[in-house]
Amino acid sequence: MKSTGSWYEVKTEEGSFFRCRLRGKLKLKDMKITNPVAVGDIVRFELEKEDQGIISEINERKNYLIRKSTRKTGHGHIIASNIDQAILIVSLIFPRTSIGFIDRYLVSAESFRIPARIIFNKADLLNEPLREFHDYLSEMYNELGYENILISAKDDSTLDSLNDWFSGKKTLISGHSGVGKSTILNRLKPGLELPIDEVSTFANKGKHTTTFATMIEMSSDTYIIDTPGIKELGLMDMESWEISHYFPEMRNMLNKCKYHNCLHINEPGCAIIEAVKDESISDTRYDSYISMVMDYDNRR
Repeated sequence: MKSTGSWYEVKTEEGSFFRCRLRGKLKLKDMKITNPVAVGDIVRFELEKEDQGIISEINERKNYLIRKSTRKTGHGHIIASNIDQAILIVSLIFPRTSIGFIDRYLVSAESFRIPARIIFNKADLLNEPLREFHDYLSEMYNELGYENILISAKDDSTLDSLNDWFSGKKTLISGHSGVGKSTILNRLKPGLELPIDEVSTFANKGKHTTTFATMIEMSSDTYIIDTPGIKELGLMDMESWEISHYFPEMRNMLNKCKYHNCLHINEPGCAIIEAVKDESISDTRYDSYISMVMDYDNRR
């Protein structure tokens, strides 16, 4: 239910909570991740004391979302595991979420076949140009199959439909610090009282109010995993030639390219490049794709 780095809060099937640590030999396995146990994992543990245990086994994961570790080169950090959907909370203003970040998140979710949705927050702060920009993005992502909604976390009437999004599911919510994750959760579950801080006016960035990944029980069958604000989302477990497979608009056109190993950058006879030229693939999304491929090549 919660990971603090060295200790884990575990909930049993009967509903009891135990504070657990990891058995030493599990840490010695050749796993290039910085957190052997992630929120959402199904584990087996043995009682050490009345309210403490030792995790001895981690069940195979149905899925997980991973990012590059900010602390250890070449390693990943699992954000959460065994989830039904991933929802990215986005702000187009103060602090601004880039399209590149949105697309990296969606590609990461696609790579593990995790359904993804987008919440555009801070509707109350958008001026006319930003509302037009939101409308452009909303239509683009809707056409790609990514359901999205524009809300204001300060207006309960705009949050009503979110209950349907979350109901009966285990949901990971992510986003930069300051986009309103904690405010939204506090509104959806009165009494939760997650800490909220103002966005820094110095750098137009949020301050980290969520310190550790935590699974919140909204009801008996509804869970939301709240994570610390993500600054960057480097892709993991993915080769450069695979990246286009996780863009829905590209996936169905891959067999139309002249070369089977086409990277869709400057190759002759590339169906993807032609689709960008005739605007059946947006240049916005194509720019995100190029950025991801270049990022991979720079890491080689």
